[in-house]
Amino acid sequence: MSKYDLYGDPKKAGPQPKFKPQEQDSPGYEYKMDPIPDYGVDSYKGSGKLLDKIAVITGGDSGIGRAVALAYAREGATIIISYLNEHEDAAEIQKAVEKSGRECILVPGDISQEAQCKTLIDTAVAKFKRIDILVNNAAYQGKQVEDIAELDHQRVEYTFKTNIISMFDLVRYAVPHMPKGGAIINVGSIQAYDPSAEILDYATTKAAIVGFTKGLASKLLEKGIRVNCVAPGPVWTPLVVASFPKEKNSQFGSTYPIKRPAQPRELAPAFVFLACGADSSYISGEILSVTGGKPTA
Repeated sequence: MSKYDLYGDPKKAGPQPKFKPQEQDSPGYEYKMDPIPDYGVDSYKGSGKLLDKIAVITGGDSGIGRAVALAYAREGATIIISYLNEHEDAAEIQKAVEKSGRECILVPGDISQEAQCKTLIDTAVAKFKRIDILVNNAAYQGKQVEDIAELDHQRVEYTFKTNIISMFDLVRYAVPHMPKGGAIINVGSIQAYDPSAEILDYATTKAAIVGFTKGLASKLLEKGIRVNCVAPGPVWTPLVVASFPKEKNSQFGSTYPIKRPAQPRELAPAFVFLACGADSSYISGEILSVTGGKPTA
């Protein structure tokens, strides 16, 4: 069980800055971080909310995606994880899911490419015949820049392909195989509401995801599929150490009201809630903010 105060003071529910200064190259690896992010392996207890559901999770090897994969497995779901090339991290969550008694399929590849999006969905459908839950979590966040001129065309294009265009592709391929009662959950960010110029390409895609979620939700309800979005604040994941300088990472999350970054396990319950029809059947087109007390409006 965690040594932190999981059920009391929220400021003490996870590691607090100052962290060891650290920085990685993209995509970043969870097992190299200090402290290693807590994805709930010792604390999340399932109760069968997603029994026998088939869940596809992009970016499920680490960070928020890993925590969601574990939580879904412990709620009874079978897991298909998409990830780029972080094989060590992917093997770790596969082992945790299987130890929880559920099957976990790994599908590596770059979802900025339409063909890879199709491969991911085809893999899930070929084996399980349907997809009940699609979590569009994977994202690229480049290094922090000091001048807009540093955001060249190639980087901006790759960010948009990975973060938002892939969602169009994945949804287009997945929806024909999603039954009534299905759920799509996109991952936004506080950056959609309070964008940082240093990562403006990333922030702009997150704003686009908010619009994508709301528009898609209104269309897919006629098919019996709910669409929602989780908008995290600062979360201690490989995305952080692959994007910001080590001095900034040592204080990451300290300016938020809770005075620390979230641990990935603290995001997972929001995804379980939005995936579970018994809990959220009247919710669609919603942006659920998990921002450590920072307002999004």
